[in-house]
Amino acid sequence: MLSRRRHQVRGTRNPVKQLGDHEAASTGAIEPNVPPELVSTKPLPLPADFEWVTIDMEDDAQLSEVYHLLTHHYVEDGEATMRFKYSPAFLRWVLHHPGYDKSWHVGVRVKSSQKLVAFIAGIPQELRIHDSVLQVTEINFLCVHKLLRSKRLAPVLIKEVTRRCHKSGIFQAIYTAGQVLPTPISCARYYHRTLHARKLVEVGFSSVPRGMSMAQHEARYKLPETTSLPGLRPMQTRDVPAVGRLLRRYMARFDMAPRFSDAEVRHLFAQAVPLDTRPVTWAYVVERHDGAITDFFSFYSLPSTLLGHEQYDTLEAAYLFYYATDAAFDDGAAQQSASTPTPPPAQQATDQTISPYEAARQRGQAAWQCSALSRLSPAEAADEADVRPWHTESHASRERLKARLCALMNDMLVLANKEGFDVVNCLTVLDNPLFTHELKFGPGDGFLRFYLFNWRIAPIAGGMGSRADEDALDPAAASSEENEHVPRPLPPSIYGSGNGIVMV
Repeated sequence: MLSRRRHQVRGTRNPVKQLGDHEAASTGAIEPNVPPELVSTKPLPLPADFEWVTIDMEDDAQLSEVYHLLTHHYVEDGEATMRFKYSPAFLRWVLHHPGYDKSWHVGVRVKSSQKLVAFIAGIPQELRIHDSVLQVTEINFLCVHKLLRSKRLAPVLIKEVTRRCHKSGIFQAIYTAGQVLPTPISCARYYHRTLHARKLVEVGFSSVPRGMSMAQHEARYKLPETTSLPGLRPMQTRDVPAVGRLLRRYMARFDMAPRFSDAEVRHLFAQAVPLDTRPVTWAYVVERHDGAITDFFSFYSLPSTLLGHEQYDTLEAAYLFYYATDAAFDDGAAQQSASTPTPPPAQQATDQTISPYEAARQRGQAAWQCSALSRLSPAEAADEADVRPWHTESHASRERLKARLCALMNDMLVLANKEGFDVVNCLTVLDNPLFTHELKFGPGDGFLRFYLFNWRIAPIAGGMGSRADEDALDPAAASSEENEHVPRPLPPSIYGSGNGIVMV
């Protein structure tokens, strides 16, 4: 099965947490921020035949070059039977994140032919880790042409995008890999929910269990024809303020999670799509009879090219993205949060004052002095107030959340099936462990490890532990007895995760 594994980089000396670091007394930056004049102005040296370029992702021709590089040279499964098939629309969506920095779209060209042979991207993200707020770079799409892997361009690409981020005043990053590097702060497992059972068997993605016929195997995964939740509908632009409030409140429960502004919610989940174009993302809300938005979920399309298969050329995979429900909160707080009306434009202009980040910038502070300040407006940040951490929620609360998520995600599966997807994939992040077993998601053989650059913390629970083979792979399991921020594993019926990160 094709898991979302990233490239491994060896031999680099970076400010990352090391094995043996004392957990309890080592939270925070490993190296301090520095002003841009102390950051090198010179790009890292490359072999003589190559040169650095900044890729303009707003230019269709350059976007197409990145698309073709990734299509032919990006992540494959271990047997080289599948490769991720990012579309130009997907890349435009991901890399045009609000506040993106063009200089973080780094390429390497052959001088003589100007052929693009390597690429790496940084994506801006506001990250909350326990009580700390960080402006970070999400590192993604590290890709080197297959014929040039011996040139060891990957470590140089990472160092160059790091230099550029430092020039922009960003000194922390988050990235993922399938491999164990120094040192993972969280680990999650891939789960897969079969939609088109016969095709998945025919392409080698799954198999028919011993003693079961193909017909029985297909019947096992049959879904209803229609959704079941009253008020479920596609998300619209007018829903952005309500979804933003609900999502910020829901994500505040986790030990590590992104903090989304309304502008980011609009970009990620409510982009207009031409009628003749297949969407990249799908987002839905549940609207109560009084107009309140009580639930939200989303998924995105990331197909894989099937290499050398005679019958099929593509595996259509949907990936569960972000979601939120007011069932996570005590009844009173949940109803108040969900039913808060959207203020009219004039009132919004008064309430949505500038963020701490922008206030500091207006006082003359440079970007490198502001990376620990939030970009959320005070009104947006207030949505996170008085939210209990996930591992302190009562058994009754977890059971109520589990029941609601099972209903929401079953409807998500129905919708993904109608859109022609073959499989729905997810990780054990967020509250996914509450519904994967009940909705017939099966554990895959892929694990995704999360890493922080220049920030040291105790490991964060990644939702594993319900299976016997997982404790040895989970960095949080070994630390739970030593640090109060790493809760002990919960009973399987209410198991959860402190990791609220979903990286595309």
